[in-house]
Amino acid sequence: RGDGVPGADRRTGRRGPEETRVVRLRPCIALVVLVPLGAAGQTTPRTPWGDPDLQGTYTNKTTTPLQRPEDLANREFLTEEEVANRERTALDRNEQLLLAAARRTTVGGNVGAYNNFWLDGGTRPTGRTSLIFDPPSGRLPALTPEAERMRTDARRARAEADTWEDLELNDRCMIWQAGPPMLPSAYNNNFMFLQTPDYVAIQVEMIHDTRIIPLDGRSHLPSNVRQWNGDMRGHWEGDTLVIETAGFNGMTWFDRAGNFHSDALHVVERITARSPETLLYEVTIEDPNVFTRPWQMSMPLYRR
Repeated sequence: RGDGVPGADRRTGRRGPEETRVVRLRPCIALVVLVPLGAAGQTTPRTPWGDPDLQGTYTNKTTTPLQRPEDLANREFLTEEEVANRERTALDRNEQLLLAAARRTTVGGNVGAYNNFWLDGGTRPTGRTSLIFDPPSGRLPALTPEAERMRTDARRARAEADTWEDLELNDRCMIWQAGPPMLPSAYNNNFMFLQTPDYVAIQVEMIHDTRIIPLDGRSHLPSNVRQWNGDMRGHWEGDTLVIETAGFNGMTWFDRAGNFHSDALHVVERITARSPETLLYEVTIEDPNVFTRPWQMSMPLYRR
């Protein structure tokens, strides 16, 4: 019916310059998809100026860990049954925690942090056993000797903190893994993509950072100018947005697990639309001061 459908003629139910496709899902249920005629046959939607249109709000939440668990040492992918079971387990756990009775905290006891209601790590695995796919082990490369020493010192300082200055920036909510790279966290895993002919902006829910990425071919900032999230430059390779970032100040971490980097960090992100609802996010990370070799990760970003 045309009644109540924006753009439809209420007398005839016909639409304007759009095509209506009806996909049968179950008896008596139909999904109506409105596709502009000008987009028919295109694999990637386009902006008015011709670039691939990535605009929208996406989430990178997933139950797939960054590094491959040791019990899956030689396996890159899960079976379809394992994927379904893991998602079912996550859903069941969420329901169990939601319905659990409240527990009273004792005086002087551990009052805890956010409970499961506030966390939003997702329920869906990617199908891989880890986000990292190179090295083939699915785990972070070995650290350099200097990085090993730095990690030990950082963990000791965090465990024995005397003042807020001893805590790293994630603990102090000053900066987070907003990107690059854009790693999933326990919550606030949403990213809004906005585009103009000369810029791509990515609004990050965590800490509300906004990544502003010029596309006009300008050079990177001088090497003596260092920034928290690095100096970002973007360009298109076919339908893939490539973002190259250098010029970090070396004071941020990848995540709260203690994975850090130096000011020599170099990140290349590749973002490609795979469907109207999914972007493929691929990252290459190189930091010769911390890691003995580069590493790569890949994951989907799902439209909200």
